[in-house]
Amino acid sequence: MCTLEKRGNLFVLTLTGDDQHRINPKLIGDLLSLLSQVKAQATRGSALITQAQGKFFSNGFDLDWAQAAGSQQGTSERLLHMVESFKPVVAALLSLPVPTIAALTGHAAACGFVFALSHDYIIMRRDRGVLYMSEVDIGLTMPDYFNAVFREKVGDASVRRDLLLRGLKMKGDEAVKRGVAEAAYDGEGEVRAASVRMAEELGKRKWQGEVYAEIRKGLFPQLSATVGLGHKTIATPKL
Repeated sequence: MCTLEKRGNLFVLTLTGDDQHRINPKLIGDLLSLLSQVKAQATRGSALITQAQGKFFSNGFDLDWAQAAGSQQGTSERLLHMVESFKPVVAALLSLPVPTIAALTGHAAACGFVFALSHDYIIMRRDRGVLYMSEVDIGLTMPDYFNAVFREKVGDASVRRDLLLRGLKMKGDEAVKRGVAEAAYDGEGEVRAASVRMAEELGKRKWQGEVYAEIRKGLFPQLSATVGLGHKTIATPKL
């Protein structure tokens, strides 16, 4: 369901296949395993790009898997299981000792949007793909850490309102204008090339990974606390 490739100092995590990349226990386990590999192998100059094949970056939790439980109680239990199981993925991205870029060449909805926002930067495709929080439309409340992601990652309250209370489907240019995405490009190849350029530029700074991760956690204190991450001060000068 996903692969990890190392290209020099860059790690490229790819959600494979042409499906909707629905987030379920199998994909969550794969993501945690690959992010753990990135953390273990990262050096100064490393960066992570997360991308997906097909029309979707991710269309959120696997509701078909939840409903396959066969009862309302079983469905609720499976949905809660996915919600709790995905929290460590957000924590892993927040504590990763490298810059992270989500390269979106398709739609990112619900938990898939949260997954993208958990990266340091989002680069979008201008001609296809939207950011969309479907919860208000399908009648689901949001977990506490979803709310924390939006409170601390999307600075403008009116943008949060439009995304969460209006169910706005935000395209690339609007996402850039409203501060949600870093940049938007015309096609899949341009998005992938731009993400590599950004990753290489960030990698050239050769930041100390542990310091980078601690600064990130300190930048988003409420989110870090909600997903169970502590924050410590590191007084190590750059050598």
